[in-house]
Amino acid sequence: MSELRPDSASALPPAPRASTGIPGLDEVFRGGLPSGYMYLVTGNAGSGKTTLALHFLLEGRDRGERVLYLSLSETVKEIEEIARSHGWSLEGIERQEIATFQRENESEQTVFKASEIELSEFRARLEAAVTHANPSRAVIDSISELRLLAGDSRQYRKQIAALKRYFGEQGCTLLLTDDNTADEADTFLHSLAHGVVALTRLARTFGGTRRKLEVIKVRALAFTEGLHDLEIRTGGLIVYPRLIAAAPRDAAPTEMVSSGLPALDALLGGGIHRGTSIALIGPSGTGKSTTALQYVHHNLSHGRKASIFLFDESLRTLRLNVVGAMLASGIAAGQVSVDRIDPAELSPGDFIARLRKAVEAGARLIVVDGLNGYLNSMPDEQFLRLHIHELLAYLNASNVTTFLLINQPHTLAPDVDDELDVSYLADTVILYRNYEYRGELRRALSVLQHRGASLERTLRELTVTGEGIVIGEPLTDFRGVLTGTPMMDAWHEQPGP
Repeated sequence: MSELRPDSASALPPAPRASTGIPGLDEVFRGGLPSGYMYLVTGNAGSGKTTLALHFLLEGRDRGERVLYLSLSETVKEIEEIARSHGWSLEGIERQEIATFQRENESEQTVFKASEIELSEFRARLEAAVTHANPSRAVIDSISELRLLAGDSRQYRKQIAALKRYFGEQGCTLLLTDDNTADEADTFLHSLAHGVVALTRLARTFGGTRRKLEVIKVRALAFTEGLHDLEIRTGGLIVYPRLIAAAPRDAAPTEMVSSGLPALDALLGGGIHRGTSIALIGPSGTGKSTTALQYVHHNLSHGRKASIFLFDESLRTLRLNVVGAMLASGIAAGQVSVDRIDPAELSPGDFIARLRKAVEAGARLIVVDGLNGYLNSMPDEQFLRLHIHELLAYLNASNVTTFLLINQPHTLAPDVDDELDVSYLADTVILYRNYEYRGELRRALSVLQHRGASLERTLRELTVTGEGIVIGEPLTDFRGVLTGTPMMDAWHEQPGP
């Protein structure tokens, strides 16, 4: 059989890329947009289309390219106001209004209806602007005005095809924006464009607005599919690429992570495997945070960095924790980072970006306190398992040990939330309980699951003192501790001989 050889087309070098000026979006495109083609950016009002288009032009200007902004819907003054709000200067960007502005009466100035502008006049103005600017990048914002101007779908399609051909002949990368005001989806527009980016803006009952970005298509280009979180801040757009777990390691980790407490390590068969995930589950006040901080404190003494993400606690509360107070010097030295997160305002993508930054900075232990707050930050709770699975797979592949604190609402006899299938999420599960004995509220813990290692299947009392955590002897005299109301075994209640 003869050897297969690539044909001449596949042997051609790849087209040069045009950076969008947004690092996260370039990461989604895996290097930027192929130059010299027409792209479409769609989205409802306030989703960030114009800001994205300005990013694209500013990046070209900063690279020494000639760039052109053609406005069909907003005045140049309005565009300058948008740029000013982000601290941008539009110097070096050619700006032209294609729609005319005239006085309908002596007292006010309004925009002519698009239907009143002849298509020939539109083309003449557009070509004059392009001839004058000779751009390598151009933006038309927005083509919904052209849709009105054309009058019918046949004429509109003809005009879009002509634009694509015209700018292609100029060797110009063209970005079109569309505000999705058409009665029916313009699927033909998607087929004409070399690439399509869709922006969405979602209002929530409580908390900040959520914005998403999705690349619908880019011809002959591999890109990261799915929805990516998008934020508009002073300074422009921030795109948080969807997390995709790295490839799994070939060999299972053998190094053990110790808590520094022999009794706790004994419960876990000697310790926790590095690069695994540990779920600490129980009601508030049962010692979950203190246990996680104990691991951070002990491993800090061995030179391992850690990052703590607080969803349910404040930094002040952390400092009041007896073990958390011991981390003050590590926090001051930059060995331990603490990030207080407001789940009502922070998008899941922003959290992932912060977590990746911590890992890249050398954090070997991650504490998420707690997973309930992270769930509340997600607009699509039904995808929690897949989302957390990707996150933990990424941390596992990065050889990072992760502690997930899960709070349960009931004080004495909590029920595990069916939506949080911890056996699916975590490698190790430690269960915490409050229980009442002789008028006193006590705490106990037990290891429910510990993949890949032996474990001690006893319940032990947990006490927090001024020196830290104390793990007591197994609670062999009781039954029903997990219910919150234990009973003394009958044989212990019998009087002696």
